[in-house]
Amino acid sequence: MPRKLDKIFRPKTIAVIGASNKPETIGYALMNNLIGKRYEGIVFPVNLRETSIQGVKCFKNVGDISDVVDLAIIATPAASVPDIVLECGKAGVGGVMIISSGFKESGKEGAQLSKIISKTAQKYGMRIVGPNCLGFINPALKLNASFAGRMPKPGKIAFISQSGALCTAILEWAKSQNVGFSHFVSIGDMIDVGFHDLIDYFGRSSHTSSILIYMESLSDARKFMSAARAFARTKPIIILKAGRSREGAKATLSHTGSLAGNDAVFEAALKRAGVIRVETISQLFNCAQGLALQPRPRGNRLAIITNAGGPGILATDHLIHQGGELAVFSQETIDKLEKVLPSSSNYSNPVDLMGDANAKQYGKALKICLADPNSDGILVILTPQALIHPKEVERELAKVTHGTTKTILASWMGDDQNWSGKYLMKKGKVPVYHFPESAVDVFVKMYSYTRNIELLYETPSNIPKEFTPNTEAAHELLDQSLAAGRSQLTEIEAKQLLTYYDMPITESKLASTEDEAVALALELGFPVVLKILSPDIGLKTDISGVSLNRKSEAEVRTAYGQILDSVAEARPKAKILGVTVERMIFKHHELLIGAKKDLIFGPVIVFGMGGVAVEIFKDLTLELPPLNMALAEKIIKSTKIFGLLEGYRGMPKSDIRAIQFALYKFAFLVIECPQIREIDINPFVVDGGGGIVLDAYVILDRSYHKKEIRPYSHLVISPYPKQYETIFTLRDGQKTKLRPIRPEDEPLEEEMLLSLSKQSQYFRFFGFKPNISKELLKRSTQIDYDREIAIIAEIEVKKQMKMAGEVRLLAEANNREAEFAIVVADPWQGQGLGNKLTDYVINIARQRNIQIIYANVLAANKVMVHMFRKRGFTLETFDLMSYYARLDLNNAKPRPRRRSKRKISTSQ
Repeated sequence: MPRKLDKIFRPKTIAVIGASNKPETIGYALMNNLIGKRYEGIVFPVNLRETSIQGVKCFKNVGDISDVVDLAIIATPAASVPDIVLECGKAGVGGVMIISSGFKESGKEGAQLSKIISKTAQKYGMRIVGPNCLGFINPALKLNASFAGRMPKPGKIAFISQSGALCTAILEWAKSQNVGFSHFVSIGDMIDVGFHDLIDYFGRSSHTSSILIYMESLSDARKFMSAARAFARTKPIIILKAGRSREGAKATLSHTGSLAGNDAVFEAALKRAGVIRVETISQLFNCAQGLALQPRPRGNRLAIITNAGGPGILATDHLIHQGGELAVFSQETIDKLEKVLPSSSNYSNPVDLMGDANAKQYGKALKICLADPNSDGILVILTPQALIHPKEVERELAKVTHGTTKTILASWMGDDQNWSGKYLMKKGKVPVYHFPESAVDVFVKMYSYTRNIELLYETPSNIPKEFTPNTEAAHELLDQSLAAGRSQLTEIEAKQLLTYYDMPITESKLASTEDEAVALALELGFPVVLKILSPDIGLKTDISGVSLNRKSEAEVRTAYGQILDSVAEARPKAKILGVTVERMIFKHHELLIGAKKDLIFGPVIVFGMGGVAVEIFKDLTLELPPLNMALAEKIIKSTKIFGLLEGYRGMPKSDIRAIQFALYKFAFLVIECPQIREIDINPFVVDGGGGIVLDAYVILDRSYHKKEIRPYSHLVISPYPKQYETIFTLRDGQKTKLRPIRPEDEPLEEEMLLSLSKQSQYFRFFGFKPNISKELLKRSTQIDYDREIAIIAEIEVKKQMKMAGEVRLLAEANNREAEFAIVVADPWQGQGLGNKLTDYVINIARQRNIQIIYANVLAANKVMVHMFRKRGFTLETFDLMSYYARLDLNNAKPRPRRRSKRKISTSQ
C-alpha cells in the first residue's frame, strides 16, 4: 500500500490554493516554481477571483477539480485555512501543505486554528506539513513545491528545517558547494507531520543516505527517539540544534511557539538516540560528506601528515580540545617513515614532510601511517608551496586509499581551482576541506557517531536481575503521599522508598526532644549526625538543618537546639516533625545520584561528584533511563571523579561495581515510579568497602494522575519488554521459550534464515535469499520496542539454542497501524507454533492499542491465507499473485484459546 507521505512528497497532482498572478506574492512564486520547470505532474491553481493563473486554467475551489488531488498547497490568510482544509478533506485530497503563517506562533487564536485543522485532518486521514513553512523540494522529480527560487541538484541528503529563512540561505550555500539533496523540507510548526514522521519516511528511502536536521524545538520526544533509534544504525542522522544558550532558548520560544529543553538533556538524549550533534551549518554538511565517503573511525586517535608545521600544530590543538587523541606511532612506523622521508622531516605525529615534500612522499607516508595499529584515522594537510602541485598529490594518495578501513580526511589550504580536491574526492573517496580544523571536527563527530551507535546495542530490561524490587510498596507510599496533597517526602520516607529497590541506606531515628536525641545517640554509638525532619524542607544544609560528627552527649544537646533555632528563623512556617539521629559514616568519596522529569524528555538520571559543592564543580553526567550495568559503567567513566574512584596517587580504589549496581537499581526506581518529579541521593558515599546512601530527597509530581496507561509511557526509551516472555509446549512435547528479540540474537537469526527451505524463504520474503545481508540482520535484531515487537521462539537442540520461528509487528509512526510478518523454521512447522506466535502477537497489539494489523501474503501460501481468514482478516487481491490482508482489532473478537485439530505445515 502506498504510504501517505508519498502523496505529499511524490505527488502526481497538485492544487495550489491561493495561487496568484501578482509577482510579489507567495502564491505567484509557488505557481512559477511548479510550472514550466520539467515537473511531470499536473498543477491546478485555485483562486476565487481568477479564471487563469500564469496561463493555466484556474478553479474556484479544490472541490471543483475533477481529478483526484494528491497534494494541496495552501497559501491563504490563516483565518481561511480551517475551512479550506475541511474542503480538501471532503474532496479526498491525499495530503496538505500549509505555507500560511499566523498559527500557534502568533498566540492563542492561532493555536485554536491549529487545533481545528488537526481535527479535520484526523477525520479525513490527511497528513499535513506546516503551517508557517517555506515548502519542500524534491530535486529528482524536478519538483519545487516552495517559494524558494533555487532548485538544488539531486543528491542523497535529506534536509529538514524548522526555519524557512535558513532554508533559503542553505540553498544558496549548497549551490556554491555543489551539494545535492534527495529532499529539502521546511517543516514549519509541525501541527501534524513532525521530525519522527520524516525520519521514518526518509529512513526507508533508498534515495537518501543521510538525514540532516535544523531543530529549534521538539514537541514529541518519545516518537522522535523511537524513529531516530530505529534508523540511526544504518543511516546517519545529523542535527544542528538551536537554543544551546539560555538566550538562544528564549529566542526559540518566541520563534516557534514551543519550549526548548535543557541543552544538557538534549545532548544526552541525542547521544542515546545514535544521533550526531553539530554546532554549525558547515559541520552539518561536512559530517554528511565525511560519513558518505569514509568508514567510521573505531577510536579517536588521529594521525596527521602535513608539509607545514603550523597547520599541523593547530590541528593537533583543536583535536585535543575537541576530545580526540593524537595517535602515538609504534617504533616500527617511525623506522619506516625514517627510511622513505628526508632527514629534515619529523617522523613522529604530526608527520611534517617539510615544504619541499613531493607527491610520492605524501603517498608513502599515508601508506605507512594507515598500517600503524595505534591510529584510527589520518588527516592529510597540504599547504601551497613552490615545489608541489595538488593534483599530483591527489593522484598518489588515491592509489593508497582503496581497501583501508580507517578514516582518511584531507585539508587543501590553497584557494584557486587547482585546490578543489575533486580528483581525490572522486577517485579516492576522500573528503577535502579548506581548513584542518574542519576536518578535525568531522573526525571527532564521526567517532562520536561510532560511540553513539554502540549505545543503541544496549537494551536494558524492564525487569531487573540480581535484586527484587518491591514496586507495590513503593507505589503505595507515593500514591498515599500524593493523595494527602503533599509535594515531597520526608528523608525517612525517601530512604524507605530506596530500600524497596534494595539500595543501602543509613538508619535514621526520630527524636522529638533533646533527651530522646541523646538516648538515640547513645544507642547508635558516637559520632552521630543530626538532621531536621520536615515534610516542607528538602535541602536541609542550606538552612543549617544538619549537624555532623557530634561526638558527645553535650554536643548532641547543643546541636539539637541549634538546628531547631536555625530552621525556625529560616522557615518559620515549616511543619517540624522532629530531629533525626543517625550514625556518622566515614567514606572517601561523596557522589550524587539523582533524577528529574524534563519537560521534553521525561525522567533524566544525573550522576557525578556530590556533597555540598555539587553546584560549584558541576562534574555531572546525564543519561536517560532505562539503564543496564554496561550503561551504568559508561556513566561513571564519563565523569572527572572517576579518576579518583579508580585510585589516584596512592589513594585506595573504590568499589566501582557497587556504584554501578546503585545506578542500575536507581534506574529501576525511576522507570517504575512516574509519581516522582525529582529525586536526589546526595551524598552516596563510597570507598573500597562499598557504598551507602546518607541522605535522600524526593519531590512528588502533583500532575501525576493514577490511571490505566501504557506501561512506561513517561519514558522516551522503551525498555526490553521482559513481560512478553513465556513458555509454549509444541505438539511433540518440546518446550520453547517465546521472548522479544535482542541485538545479541543476530547469529541465531542468521542461522534460522539461512536454514529455511526455498519455499519457506519464498513465502517469507516473496523471493529467494541465498545470502542474508548484515544490514538485514541488524535491522531485524536491533529494534526499537516502542514501534516494533519481534517475538522469537527459542528452543534447545543438543545443548545449543536455536531459533524455531519469529513473528513481527512493525507499527507506523502513529502507532495505530502495524505490519505483520511471521516465519517458522522448517523443522518446527506443523507443531502449532505458527498459530501460537500469531495469536500471541495479536494479543500484544491489543495491549498496545494498535487498531489495524495488515500484511501481504502470497496466494500460494494457502496455510497462511487460512490462518488469516480464521482470525477475521479481510483479504483483498493485491495483484495476480498476492493478497493484502487486514484485521481491524476494534471489530475483531479475540480468538478462543483452544488447540486446532488440523496439522499446520507452514513457513508463515
